[in-house]
Amino acid sequence: MSPARPAGASRLATYFHVHLVSDSTGETLNAMAKAVVARFDGVIPIEHIYALVRSDRQMERVLDEIAAAPGVVLHTLVDRELREQLEEGCRRLDMPQIAALDPLETVLSRYLGAALAPRVGAQHALSSEYFDRIAALDFAMAHDDGQGTTEQLETADVVLCGVSRTSKTPTCIYLAHRGIRAANVPLVPGQEDGERLTQLKNPLVIGLTVSPDRLVQIRRNRLDGLNANHASAYIDHDAVRDETVKARRAFERRGWPVIDVTRRSVEETAAAIINVLNERRTKRMGAGW
Repeated sequence: MSPARPAGASRLATYFHVHLVSDSTGETLNAMAKAVVARFDGVIPIEHIYALVRSDRQMERVLDEIAAAPGVVLHTLVDRELREQLEEGCRRLDMPQIAALDPLETVLSRYLGAALAPRVGAQHALSSEYFDRIAALDFAMAHDDGQGTTEQLETADVVLCGVSRTSKTPTCIYLAHRGIRAANVPLVPGQEDGERLTQLKNPLVIGLTVSPDRLVQIRRNRLDGLNANHASAYIDHDAVRDETVKARRAFERRGWPVIDVTRRSVEETAAAIINVLNERRTKRMGAGW
């Protein structure tokens, strides 16, 4: 038995190779692998990503690289012959391999009583949803940081409002990838505090807030990256606190939903926004809109 680790002692990180094999873009597999690995403390994967694997020759190269860096193999292969080639290669190398989507596909197939459609990259087909996402991305870029007239903002699904460095732009971009038309308007000290947004009838306006201490830290890092002068109200604690308090009061006065992004990632903020959007749509449907 190994000796007990002293209290407070740091644990060395465990590195391992993980091979992600897909006949499509590999985005689904990559996201699944990250979600699972994140549940282990002190474990750091060395990722080997093989996307668009669609021929025997490509699979041979994949197996050569797997043999050179033993680890765990995850795949989402649809083509039966390629899948068998990978599985046989892993057995030969005595390497664990997992078909990541199999459990979910089996349950859904039994529940629906339907057979799987063997289409590679079916979720990335050039459907109307795909073009909606592209249009939403174009919209987010064209209506970033207060750009666009009130009439143009009226066509948004959601408009984010907040002081500088509250993750408005990256959140809009993330929402666009979900097909949501998002714009953002900054609150600038000494200028209008989002008054024009009160005229909007269609979009959901959401206020983003952050703690003053966290905001100062973010802004200081921003200035460091720009090699800019720090002698500014932009990072003065009292000025920043006053700025955030005024923003929150403006949101509450107008009855806008408020999301505190202090301890949220962009993905978590976007998920909270989507929840609010869905609640609003449900209420509107119930009201017969």
